[in-house]
Amino acid sequence: MFINFFSELKAAGVPVSLREYLTLMEALDNDLAEKSVEDFYYLARLCLVKDEGNLDKFDRVFGHVFKGLDLLSEVPSEDIPEEWLRRLAEKHLSEEEKAQIEALGGFDKLMETLRERLKEQQKRHQGGNKWIGTAGTSPFGAYGYNPEGVRIGQHESRHRRAVKVWDKRDFKDLDDNQLLGTRNIQVALKRLRNFARTGAADELDLDDTIRSTAHKGLLDIKMRPERHNAVKVLLFFDIGGSMDDHIRVCEELFSAARSEFKVMEHFYFHNCLYEYVWKENRRRHTERIPTMDVLHKYPADYKIIFVGDASMSPYEIAYPGGSVEHWNEEAGATWMQRVTGLYKSAVWLNPVREEHWTYTHSIQMLNELMESRMFPMTVEGLSEAMKELAR
Repeated sequence: MFINFFSELKAAGVPVSLREYLTLMEALDNDLAEKSVEDFYYLARLCLVKDEGNLDKFDRVFGHVFKGLDLLSEVPSEDIPEEWLRRLAEKHLSEEEKAQIEALGGFDKLMETLRERLKEQQKRHQGGNKWIGTAGTSPFGAYGYNPEGVRIGQHESRHRRAVKVWDKRDFKDLDDNQLLGTRNIQVALKRLRNFARTGAADELDLDDTIRSTAHKGLLDIKMRPERHNAVKVLLFFDIGGSMDDHIRVCEELFSAARSEFKVMEHFYFHNCLYEYVWKENRRRHTERIPTMDVLHKYPADYKIIFVGDASMSPYEIAYPGGSVEHWNEEAGATWMQRVTGLYKSAVWLNPVREEHWTYTHSIQMLNELMESRMFPMTVEGLSEAMKELAR
């Protein structure tokens, strides 16, 4: 069973190693799960998952391999639909278990008896094996046990036979294939780090202080500059038009980038880069910044990140005068080549799902201009983009 679990995790793309599997087996040998399904779930997740982006995959595999092991109750306290029970049984019961239930009278008999007892019973019942109540062996009620039972009015699980905690999939938004959200953008951006110590020496250097004190025989306090991310970023956002559909994720990316990169400048453009950009959209027509000035001001060690859906007429990229907003003297492709020629570390983040890129000619054109350094705005895509910039 556990080897099958290990194999299913690898097949699902969770990078588990033999060493981690043996660690889990050692933990089980020492009874760290204490024979509890819930404790085993958390123990296995702790031992086998190293990256939070794989938590949702782990939950899906766990639910598939160990189906039928219930942890938490989310069953309503009354009025349980018969069709819901049938489908639940079909999903979680083996053929042998289904045959046993049929031998006891089947679901029809079970639900008929439940309806009759609901009509007959007029007061609370505790214990016993017939009435709907608690702490008994009746097939109905709570705080008791019957393998063919329906829980009613119970707020916690005692025999761990209710709705499964892993099926709640609390970590779905951390899946590598999901679109970005505020919860995980910063995690991906942290991959682009180049720490350095510059500025005033205002942080205690404990190791050097101990070393110097031991050498001199007297307390000798040593200070050092604070360590910070030395990466410098230019962020270009496509704004307006079809990008209105992606405002939320762009805002989240911008907020995360501002907190992660201490040296960052941002600019806006529309559809494709041309001879000018701007800093404030409400002043885009009055306070323009020549793109050539940007290229002259910021040296080649800056990292360039374009954010846009790259969805436009191919003429806007390939020809002078192709812009939908003004007459551009030079083609957008010319300006893109100038940027990628000067800044060797440059990527394009596209909020359009990658499987749709082939349907839009302009996306393919810009991807070629970026030398295939266009990435989807998923956790995995952003992580790959940061790795590219870190080279």
